[in-house]
Amino acid sequence: MSRPDLHHLETFLEMLSAERGAAIHTLDAYRRDLLDYAGFLKKRSRSLTNGSAADVRGYLETLSSAGLKASTQARRLSAMRQLHRFLVDEDIRADDPTSAVESPKRARPLPKVVTEAQTQSIIDAAASLEGPEAIRLLCIVELLYASGLRVSELVSLPLVAVSGERRTILVKGKGGRERLVPLGAPAREAITAYLKVRARFLPKLERAQRYLFPSRGVEGYLTRRRVGQLMKDLAVKAGVDPRKLSPHVLRHAFASHLVAHGADLRSVQQLLGHADIATTQIYTHVQDERLRKLVAEKHPLAVRRKR
Repeated sequence: MSRPDLHHLETFLEMLSAERGAAIHTLDAYRRDLLDYAGFLKKRSRSLTNGSAADVRGYLETLSSAGLKASTQARRLSAMRQLHRFLVDEDIRADDPTSAVESPKRARPLPKVVTEAQTQSIIDAAASLEGPEAIRLLCIVELLYASGLRVSELVSLPLVAVSGERRTILVKGKGGRERLVPLGAPAREAITAYLKVRARFLPKLERAQRYLFPSRGVEGYLTRRRVGQLMKDLAVKAGVDPRKLSPHVLRHAFASHLVAHGADLRSVQQLLGHADIATTQIYTHVQDERLRKLVAEKHPLAVRRKR
């Protein structure tokens, strides 16, 4: 690394420390990443003051070839962007070569999902318990799995949402967006059974009267944390790893199992209340697997080879 580049880098780090209050560990991480970048430029007979967008892309390509994750590449590019913007602001160079470079796309993590067999074990475990709390728990599980509700949507459901012989419930989701969610027979039966014992959970709070799952809490309804605890306890009874079960996992199970049985992503998007179908596309891995099995089982060539 040339002496001028080292000077520019140290000046940049001093700025981060003095003006932005960067911690020592943060400064050390920046120094390591930017020294590596500057070393790459030197091998190309370039420097921090004349490196181009092509050099930046070349550096990212070497990181990718070395097996570094997209998130790591993005972090290093962020440090490079800040350095080059500093050099522009200080009139050390006229342009920022990172401005024309897109950040590496990070792969979205696949959702945690329980299998259909595990889900049935969870439902069976809830159904095997006795007492009002067990009846409420079964209602919660059936509703989560049958509707794909967010836990925040579930606990804040008004009592009126399930009154009468309704086969759908009106849910108010994120951003105040409303959607109709259909309910299958098991969920409706669980709600009917729970409504018979709901009075056992009614506190002496007027605000709690309007909710399907009333509670003594500040909001007047069962907390998300409490539902999460109930799921963990139920997982143990069902022989499922508690770390693999949560209200959100049942929401993912609802969507994944629908897609596995042929539901299209647009319909699943509407049922989940996603504003953008890009969010729903995390379930394409399930759809891809189903299509692969379909081709393997139904395509004439595949069938012929099995013979």
